[in-house]
Amino acid sequence: MITAIAFAGIGQVFAESWILTPKSDVGFEIKSMGLSVVKAKFNQVQSMMQFDSKAPQNASTHFVMDVDSLSFSKPSLKNMILGEDLFYAAKYKTATFKSTQFKDLGNGKYNILGQLTLRGVTNPVTFATTLKPSASNANLMDIQSSAMINRSDFGMRKGIGGVGEKVNIQLTGQWKAK
Repeated sequence: MITAIAFAGIGQVFAESWILTPKSDVGFEIKSMGLSVVKAKFNQVQSMMQFDSKAPQNASTHFVMDVDSLSFSKPSLKNMILGEDLFYAAKYKTATFKSTQFKDLGNGKYNILGQLTLRGVTNPVTFATTLKPSASNANLMDIQSSAMINRSDFGMRKGIGGVGEKVNIQLTGQWKAK
């Protein structure tokens, strides 16, 4: 769901371009049968971010994730999750997120508002995000970000195979300056 991140707004001179490092994880968690948690990771993600800590109001990000690249903590659920009732990966090859606003909450915390597209359905989503300079490398920025969505808001069938309605989308890792 992560492809490119485009910078919009004034102050481009001060903007810095960033890409996710290969060790970063973009994925989600969902409860199955109300008890166990199924974790999934997008193994093919394209991402970019324009971000300058002095002008976060001008920041932007864009992600494109390859749905077929998903790996699961419970591989037996792969066919069901990628099937027509949920992701419908045969028809919808990517999931995307494009930011519309970075709200600076102070102390490296941001609400990143944007548009999430799954199964061809686009809805507004807000990611609670922490961005901190890496203590070990000035060209890296640590990130933790998450948002909770209802999968039925994106055309995924409710009550299928005990898979829960609430999905916690997560990004953990590092941005690297380009």
